[in-house]
Amino acid sequence: MQADLERLDFGPVKRALAERAQTALGEERALTLAPLSQEAAEARHARIEEAFFYPLKLGGVSDLRPLLQRARRGEALSGPELLAAAGTLVRAMELKEGLFSTELEALKALAAGIGDHRGFVRAVEKALDEEGEVRDEASEKLKKLRGRIRPLKRRIQERVYQLMERHADDLSDRFVTLRRGRYVLPVRAERVHRVPGVVLDRSSSGATFFVEPLSVVSLNNELARLLLEEEAEVKRILGELTARLAADREVDATLEALAELDLTEAARRLAEDWKLTRPRFGPPGRYALRSAFHPLISDPVKNDLALDERRKLLLVSGPNMGGKTALLKTLGLAQAMAQSGLFVAAEAAELPFVRAILTDIGDEQDILADLSTFASHLRRLKTILEEAGPDALVLVDELGTGTDPEEGAALGQAVLEALLEKDARGIVTTHLAPLKAFAAEAEGVENASMAFDLERFAPTYRLLLGVPGRSYAFAIAERLGFPKGPLERARALLGEGARTAEALLARLEEEKRALEEALRKAEAERRRAEKARAELEARLKDIESERRRVLEEARAEADRLLLEAERQIKRAKERAKTEPGKKDALRQILEMRRAVRPEPKRNPYPTLRPGMQVEVPDYRAKGKVLELRGEVALVQMGPLKVEVPVARLKPRDEGAPRPTEAVVVKSGFEPELNLRGLTQAEALLALDEFLTEAYALKETPVRILHGKGTGALRNAVRQALKRDKRVERFHDAMPYEGGHGVTVVHLRV
Repeated sequence: MQADLERLDFGPVKRALAERAQTALGEERALTLAPLSQEAAEARHARIEEAFFYPLKLGGVSDLRPLLQRARRGEALSGPELLAAAGTLVRAMELKEGLFSTELEALKALAAGIGDHRGFVRAVEKALDEEGEVRDEASEKLKKLRGRIRPLKRRIQERVYQLMERHADDLSDRFVTLRRGRYVLPVRAERVHRVPGVVLDRSSSGATFFVEPLSVVSLNNELARLLLEEEAEVKRILGELTARLAADREVDATLEALAELDLTEAARRLAEDWKLTRPRFGPPGRYALRSAFHPLISDPVKNDLALDERRKLLLVSGPNMGGKTALLKTLGLAQAMAQSGLFVAAEAAELPFVRAILTDIGDEQDILADLSTFASHLRRLKTILEEAGPDALVLVDELGTGTDPEEGAALGQAVLEALLEKDARGIVTTHLAPLKAFAAEAEGVENASMAFDLERFAPTYRLLLGVPGRSYAFAIAERLGFPKGPLERARALLGEGARTAEALLARLEEEKRALEEALRKAEAERRRAEKARAELEARLKDIESERRRVLEEARAEADRLLLEAERQIKRAKERAKTEPGKKDALRQILEMRRAVRPEPKRNPYPTLRPGMQVEVPDYRAKGKVLELRGEVALVQMGPLKVEVPVARLKPRDEGAPRPTEAVVVKSGFEPELNLRGLTQAEALLALDEFLTEAYALKETPVRILHGKGTGALRNAVRQALKRDKRVERFHDAMPYEGGHGVTVVHLRV
């Protein structure tokens, strides 16, 4: 498949990917990019998508493979090389730790391949300093050796400086130097006999001899011995660190993960720069790309591409330089990039996962092999026909060219028929009219063309489906100033049938263009309507939000007024209790309650009939209409029969909640109190309020509705009545008026 990919410009895509890599590992992986299995490609797609949320930074990562190879061959690495290896492994572990703190599952799965190299890193940090030099603390022996070397060097230098003072006239310069690792004096050649010692070297001019004084020979010997031991110990330490790196088998997996992470970040940057989209692998034989484009073309025109069971092959025709080959490569590149784990050049892409991409694009004539252009086409077509199938993408450029047009057309039709028999999918370009006619009749093939703007004398690169393309040979020749006589003769030789076909194609193309323009306008209108609808919905939301805000403010104000009214009622009741002779306070209470609890509106369900189940809001009870008496209805509520104004009734709602507070009839004082559904504490408070008003208004007798139930509420009410000095006596109501469920109270008036 590699040769087919190169014909699709896959090489420049890989190089663009490599340019965005941060490490040599990633660059190498990008340049060797190739199609993967479907599972591996989808996993890479997922990692690239996650990288948009967590861009990967691989600064400080180097390619350790050459160092590993040397280490595993037994070569000792230098301190700086070991330090670089440790730095790369530290950065790798930091990347792993950072990714494991996220919810990015695809990247975490890849980072899991990074090993634990803390042992090697700690050993390097302990043994080497920031420059890669071995520290004194790397071993006890090295520490002792350097503890002896440093004072010995100072002793030698002091001895040499003393000799320099003594032989100042004999020296060519006043500095201490080293030759062959030994401290020496620079002595003038003519006076070398005046300085006792061993000549170790001379200057390039011969004017200076480097003499090791006899008094420091033994010290230099001792220093040389210690330095040799130090060197051996340093080599041993570096060798141990190298062996530790070579033995760490997790390093290979770490480098593999780092390479893939770098490739992932490079692919993310490529997708961002080129505006690529994550593809989706769909069912076999179905290609659906929206606004696809060639990623290597500057300012490309975008086209929709689709192949399926109905449109298996797309036969594209049109003038040269009109974009037919670019269209082929657009689909082929999208397939190759998707199966290599990259995003594709389209706004949306659904592609099948194919076994092969079969191409015949370009001229590959081989002079050495004596193959002409036509022969090279035939060789590739032979391979395509052998390997074509529903799980392969076929891309053929200029089918039938390179030989006699009639024979080429016949051969081209045979190739198309063979591809259809194999249920292949693909795009084929051609200039041959017989193939356009075949596509117009054959099932599974559809004509298409690349539009050309004659007014601008330039291709538009827009794909027109359903319309075969025109070559525009005469129009182009005329535009280029071709002689009129030969041009008219060519038109005459073309024949009436060909001229008619050309005119028909022109008319079809014009109609197609008009339909597309109408569709474009309709789409623009639809978008405007959608925008207007969205604006209206936004305004409605704002209005609803404002309405809710106003309602909330109104509720808050009503609650404030209600609380204030309740406080005033409470104060008035206190005054009524302390000054029972004053009825004005109680009348004030009643007036306040009417203000706080206004008269109910007229019943919205005024049509009642005997037998209907109703709710009686004044009693917070449910009942059954027994009889209608004009504006009053006789209602059965449990054992009670009560006359209630029709306006105060409404049809029964089984989901209505039970009453949670006592209800006193609001229109004036009603001599009846309903305590059913209240706790004993709530009931006794309501009873006290009720008796206070009744006693002040000299209303007697009054009725207390407490129900039968367990008798607990009835007993609590009667115990309270026994203790109340305002009560003269009380008894059960008559059986037809509630019996044990109602207590009739006579007050002292």
